[in-house]
Amino acid sequence: MKTSDFDYDLPEERIAVRPLPGRQDSRLLVLDRGSGSLTHRKFLDLPGLLGPGDLLVLNDTRVIPARLYGRKPSGAEIEVLLEEKAGDRTWKCIARGPKENLEVDFGRGLTGRLVKSGGDTWRIEFNDDVLSFLDSLGYMPLPPYIKRRADEGDRETYQTVYAEREGAIAAPTAGLHFTEGLLSEIERRGVGVARVTLHVGAGTFLPVKSENVEGHRIHSEWREVPPETAEMVNDARSRGGRVVAVGTTVLRSLESAAGEDGRVAPVSGRTDLFVYPGYRFRVTDALVTNFHMPRSTLLMLVSAFAGRELILKSYGAALENGYRFLSYGDAMFIT
Repeated sequence: MKTSDFDYDLPEERIAVRPLPGRQDSRLLVLDRGSGSLTHRKFLDLPGLLGPGDLLVLNDTRVIPARLYGRKPSGAEIEVLLEEKAGDRTWKCIARGPKENLEVDFGRGLTGRLVKSGGDTWRIEFNDDVLSFLDSLGYMPLPPYIKRRADEGDRETYQTVYAEREGAIAAPTAGLHFTEGLLSEIERRGVGVARVTLHVGAGTFLPVKSENVEGHRIHSEWREVPPETAEMVNDARSRGGRVVAVGTTVLRSLESAAGEDGRVAPVSGRTDLFVYPGYRFRVTDALVTNFHMPRSTLLMLVSAFAGRELILKSYGAALENGYRFLSYGDAMFIT
């Protein structure tokens, strides 16, 4: 299977660089996998597309303001994106223009030293606990295709309303469309709501460089499916309800916790599950998701769920009808 099979033309002007005024104001393209039909709706319509006995599963990870801007000894600016904690004061990171043992001054008394940790990977050793500085020095880690520096507004808009557990450096963007009111309406309709945690890493934005899809290896991420969620998923399935994953991170969390019989077990730890066409889904019945980058692992995942040709047809229809793409863009509901 070729990576080029998942390519399409995405004009830059169709990439949403800022969110709409209201989270629920986005459009919703509804794709029925069985019939191949497409329906243009509003995200506000989602509660009416769910039914009693369905289970909506959310990712409650919380994005940390993990992008830092510091100064080299020369005075030049350097950007550092924290990826994952690797010690008391040490973090895996991505830096622009890194050099071995480069000292960086981030201000307010926080400094760091860049150290190569093998291959193209880097770590930064801070002189203090960086977490206590992020509220004042950190910026929300907007994706690289949003070509602007994050501002104060992004601290709220690039975070789901149900975010609780800190650790992500990218938002589970399908969840950005929900408001507390929408979630309350969904529950009033007899739909269950459960949560998993998957701390989204920078790997979600990395391009697939291998010619063949099968040759790509995705970065592992920490996830947890708690006992109460596993029980709710198994109960919903036993009663004939649909398990609706809000986002690709939820889908990967649930599928990585499911046995051959489709029963989900509680699990906590890392997963590197790579879902692409040919994957046999065990537990996910429907998916709320955004529109994804060409040639990305996320596009491959939704293509596995709905079929590559049907997804590319849907994306073509979305482009023709003025939908906004990527993290701050509109949404799909694939049933």
